[in-house]
Amino acid sequence: MAIEFKNNKIHLYNDSMSYIIEISKQNDLLSLYYGARIEADDIECPKRIHGAACCQDGNDYSLSLFAQEYPSAGASDFRSPAYEIETDKGLHTPELKYKSHKIIKGKPPIKGLPSVYTENESEAQTVIVTTADDVHGIEVKLYYTVFEKLNVICRHSEITNVSNPYIYLNNAQSVSLDFPAGEYEYIHLEGAWAREKHIDRNTVHKGIQGFESRRGASGHVENPFLMFFDKGSNEDYGNVYGISLVYSGNHRFLMEQEMYETVRVQTGINPFNFRFKLNKGESFVTPEAVMVYSSNGFANMSNTFHKLYRTRLCRGKWCDKARPILINNWEGTYFNFTKEKLLEIADAASKIGIELFVLDDGWFGKRNNDNSSLGDWYENKEKLEGTLAELAEEMNKRDLKFGLWFEPEMISPDSDLFRVHPEWAVSVPNVKPHLSRNQLVLDYTRADVREYIIERLTDILSNANIEYVKWDMNRNMSDVYSLNLPSDCQGEFYHRYILGLYEVLEKITSAFPDILFEGCAGGGGRNDPGMLYYMPQNWASDDTDAVERLYIQYGGSMVYPASTVGAHVSAVPNHQTGRTTPLSMRGTVAMNGAFGYELDLSSLGDYELAEMKKQVEFYKSIRELVMTGDYYRLLNPFTSRHSAWMYISEDRSKALVYYAVKEVRPANETAFLKLKGLDENAEYKINGEIKSGKTLMNYGIVIDINESDCYSTIIRLERV
Repeated sequence: MAIEFKNNKIHLYNDSMSYIIEISKQNDLLSLYYGARIEADDIECPKRIHGAACCQDGNDYSLSLFAQEYPSAGASDFRSPAYEIETDKGLHTPELKYKSHKIIKGKPPIKGLPSVYTENESEAQTVIVTTADDVHGIEVKLYYTVFEKLNVICRHSEITNVSNPYIYLNNAQSVSLDFPAGEYEYIHLEGAWAREKHIDRNTVHKGIQGFESRRGASGHVENPFLMFFDKGSNEDYGNVYGISLVYSGNHRFLMEQEMYETVRVQTGINPFNFRFKLNKGESFVTPEAVMVYSSNGFANMSNTFHKLYRTRLCRGKWCDKARPILINNWEGTYFNFTKEKLLEIADAASKIGIELFVLDDGWFGKRNNDNSSLGDWYENKEKLEGTLAELAEEMNKRDLKFGLWFEPEMISPDSDLFRVHPEWAVSVPNVKPHLSRNQLVLDYTRADVREYIIERLTDILSNANIEYVKWDMNRNMSDVYSLNLPSDCQGEFYHRYILGLYEVLEKITSAFPDILFEGCAGGGGRNDPGMLYYMPQNWASDDTDAVERLYIQYGGSMVYPASTVGAHVSAVPNHQTGRTTPLSMRGTVAMNGAFGYELDLSSLGDYELAEMKKQVEFYKSIRELVMTGDYYRLLNPFTSRHSAWMYISEDRSKALVYYAVKEVRPANETAFLKLKGLDENAEYKINGEIKSGKTLMNYGIVIDINESDCYSTIIRLERV
């Protein structure tokens, strides 16, 4: 792994990947190559592009002919710009030129923003390329980090107002990539509440296409992730480029195929309602974009993301550690719980080997429904029949850890906090605000709001033995305005809110390093890498239906490791879909992440509890492999009645194969599951038989059964 500068080329590479930038004679940064490992000296910028001469020192030199690293707006390039600036004189067309670069060991952190990290300098190298427009007083530093053992490049930019009284930044993308003419496809993860991260595959076509979030959060509708690849690529074949934005707010992914069929790909903060004022000397830093290259299809890309995010994005005690099996009372009781009921559920949970009890919404203020009390983070001792500390002690007596639900970014109009501080709610002055779930958003751009939340949560977490926190956020932003910001800075609100949230999360998680934090936003509404930096797992969806979770978890596996996915067994008929599925399938599907239950255990019969006890014991025997193993998708539920996937340990000695049938079909076909990732020269014990890795991967295992709706099984393999 190295970064080299030679013959006006910057070459970032490791054993299997190259990324090459050329500095033109006009001092523009040109994108020369991104893909499988090559030698930089063997290539150069073509002398003719799209049939036109493109001499770099002629009067007809035009940037519209070249692939660029960070294209300007309004110069000689008519494609989408990576940044847009308006100076105090109304100028819009700064043109960046190369000034210098610096190569350093390791990877520097990004102040105020989550990012991938290194644990020692030998893991990566970083080049910081400084560009500037001296006439307009703008400087932009471009950061590139390449990892030695993973096909990963991390990018972000820092934009500085050097000499203007002020400028407005109207667009600031984290990455811009120009791909040569070719046939391409892309996948994005679309959805809605209770239907997140569904795979949508499309052909790249002429013009602009893409996806975005305008909700103040990364969103249920579009996850901040893109797969861009050669047409026809699949799990095992093709050049694939995964781009994941480490950000929890409004994002945009844009693809533009122009007249010569080259394709520009960009991602960063959504320019929607974005206008950031920079006074002289001030800088703006974009969120980090993580780029993963695979020459061997989707699976290799996914496993690279999984390992990187599990070990170099998630932090702290729980980043790479097996999670406790939990019981959450929400769907079991909703708001209507008593201490007696909670302890009845806890008693049942303890008997079947569950390790953590999570008390969800309804324990604070006067919260007996969703109409009141958000912001009043004081325990309701009357409802709890005591203190949280006493309830935690009762759970601990039953060998259960104790966890607690919060929604710290929200405020109820019917709350003591709102009555004292109505100005803390996000709303437009003199306009009736639009409620969602009977609540408003707290203004996290305000330091006093952040200080209040930190104070209240610190008090609660310090005075009871709380070992898990579920951090929820149940509505998107509307009526966006802050009394904290001057009129010419209201376009900064969305981003400043996210910066404020990150500040609160950094302080809370640092103060309580032993607590396991789980992010939630009405399920998967903020299921993004930015949140994983502070909270090593995310509630994937409020939809716990086993069939729907096949889609959600399959789509999410494109980028997110199983260790970060909260997955629960709930009651039937399912509360979101009304579907009834067998307990066996609910268990199978939920054993693909941080496993738990969400129902009233105390109301179940002996047979169901006995089966759950077996599930708990089985999951404890496999959870390390699920948390840390390589993941392979075998059958796609979006295109098949079946779904199948597998995990395999890093040393290839153990594997788990999952198989599920969504719906029965008469005279069903025999399923051949060709396994992946095994040692082809080894033998494996499977279902009491010994078979070679070659056979298991090329012939496969046979699922020859009389199907039934929602049939599922898990098959274990061990190398002999």
